[in-house]
Amino acid sequence: MGLAFGGLVWARFGSEAGQEYLAAYAIEKSLSLDNLFVFLVVFQSLKIPTRYQHTVLFWGIFGALVFRALFIFLGAAALERWESVSYVFGAILVMAAVHVFRENPAEKKENLAVRFLSRHLPVTERLEGKRFFLRVDGRLLATPLVLAVIALELTDILFAIDSVPAAFSMTHDPFLVYTSNAFAVLGLRALYTVLAVSIARMGRLHYGLAVILAFAGLKMVVDRWIHIPPLLSVLIIVAILGAAVLWSVHDRHKGGVGRRPAYPRDAAS
Repeated sequence: MGLAFGGLVWARFGSEAGQEYLAAYAIEKSLSLDNLFVFLVVFQSLKIPTRYQHTVLFWGIFGALVFRALFIFLGAAALERWESVSYVFGAILVMAAVHVFRENPAEKKENLAVRFLSRHLPVTERLEGKRFFLRVDGRLLATPLVLAVIALELTDILFAIDSVPAAFSMTHDPFLVYTSNAFAVLGLRALYTVLAVSIARMGRLHYGLAVILAFAGLKMVVDRWIHIPPLLSVLIIVAILGAAVLWSVHDRHKGGVGRRPAYPRDAAS
C-alpha cells in the first residue's frame, strides 16, 4: 500500500514528488526496523501473550501517527522560518548515527520506559482479556497492557527525533513526509508478526541503520551545494540496508555474530 501510494503521488504530482516520497518512505521503513526490537523487549518484559500483542500494537501505532504528525508540523514550520534548522537536523542525525553504530538495539535486555512506569504507576500483574484497567480491592489499577502501550509511545517519540529529520532530508514537503511516515509505521504490526525474531538475529543490521542515518544527516547539510536526486537516495538506502542484511546472514552461516536469537523464540510466538 505504501508503494502503491507512491505511484499515486508520482501520477498526480509528478516524478519529482514521487521520487521524494519513495526516498522518504525507504528511509522511514529502514529506520522503523529499530521499533521491532523495542516491541520484542516490551512484550518480553511485561510477559504479554501473543493474543494480546496486536491490541497493544494497534493503539501504539495509532498514537505514533498522532505524535509524528505533531513533530512533522513543528519541523516543517521551523524549516520554513529558519533555514539553519536544516543544519540542526543534520547534526541530530549524525549524532544518532554514532549512537546506533556503538550500541546494537538487539542486545538491549530491558526497556527503560517499562522499568520506570512499573515503579511509578499503580499496576497489577494480572491480565484479564484485553482490558486496560482492573478494579482490585476498590482501587483502579492499570494492567500490563497499559504499560506496554505507554512504553511503545514513549520510545516511538524518541525514535521520531531521528526518523522525522531523516524524512526531511529527502523532502521538505510536509505532506510527503507525513504520508511516508504513516505508511512506514502502519506496516509495523504486520512486519513484527512476520519478521521480529528474524530481524533480532541480524547482528550487523544496526551498522547499516547507522550509515543510513549518517547519509541522511550529511545529505541535509550539503544539499545547498551538492544535490543528491531522490531516486539515487532510494538506491543508496536500499543498497546499504541490503549490505547490512547480507553481512548479518554471512556471519550467521559462519557461526559469528547474530547466530543465536537475541531473544527467546517464544517472545514472538
